[in-house]
Amino acid sequence: MDRSVDASEALRAYPVTPPPLRPPVVFDQVWRDLTFVHWPVEPDSVRHLFPAGTGPDVFADGLTYVALVPFVMDGIRLGRAPSPRLPWVGSFLETNIRLYSVDDAGRHGVLFRSLETERALVVAGARVGLGIPYTWARMRLSRDGDLVTYASRRRAPERGLRSLLTVRVGDPIEPTPLETWLTARWGAHTRVAGRTLWVPNEHAPWPLYAADVVELADDLLGASGVIPAGPRLRALWSPGVATRFGRPSRVA
Repeated sequence: MDRSVDASEALRAYPVTPPPLRPPVVFDQVWRDLTFVHWPVEPDSVRHLFPAGTGPDVFADGLTYVALVPFVMDGIRLGRAPSPRLPWVGSFLETNIRLYSVDDAGRHGVLFRSLETERALVVAGARVGLGIPYTWARMRLSRDGDLVTYASRRRAPERGLRSLLTVRVGDPIEPTPLETWLTARWGAHTRVAGRTLWVPNEHAPWPLYAADVVELADDLLGASGVIPAGPRLRALWSPGVATRFGRPSRVA
C-alpha cells in the first residue's frame, strides 16, 4: 500500500473545530495535565472491535491509530457552568486506551478499549449508563520541573495491570495534520443495551507541547487486543481544555 500523504490535503474535509453542540449540555468538565502517546495500526486488524454502525477511522496514510492517554479529570458539573460541581467526585486521574472511530453518518470520534480511574463510583456509573469500559485503579501523578510521571495499577477487573509513563515537556508546537486529526475529536462511540451510541462533545483547540518519552512500561495496550503496526509517534502534552458534553444519540 502506498503510505505517502499530501499533508496539505489531509484535513480538507475534516472537522478541525467542533460542530455546534445541540442543547442541552448534559455535563461539563476539565481535562488537564494530559499526554497523548500514539502508535499506528492496520485498520483491518481492529475492525472487529468496533460496534455496529462504526468502523476504524483511517488517516490519509491508510492507517488508523491507538493511543495511551493519561490525564486529570476535574470540575465535573451537571449542565454547564455556573452550575455547582458534583459532590464526592472532585479531581481524579484517568488513563485510557483509545481507538479512532467513524460512523455511518460521518462523525469522527474515539472508541475506548479501557479507561482506568481512581473513582469506583465513576466505574459503576459509566459502565451501566454508557457502556464505557471503565476500570478501577490506584493512580498517581507527580511532577519534577519539566518531568511529568503518571503511574497506575489496576484493582478490578484484571487486577494488577500497570502503566507507568514519564515524559519531559518541551516547547509549544504547531500540530502536524496527523496530530490535529488525532486530537480534534468531537465525540465517543460506545455500545450499551444492544445499541451503538454517539456521545458528542466540544472544546477549544488543544494547546500542545512537544513531549519526550523518558520511561514507558505499560500493560494496558497489550491487554487491549490492539497490535501496533509501527513505532510510536512523538508524544504530546497539554495543560488541558474545558469540555462540554451533549445528549447521546443512537447510531445503530
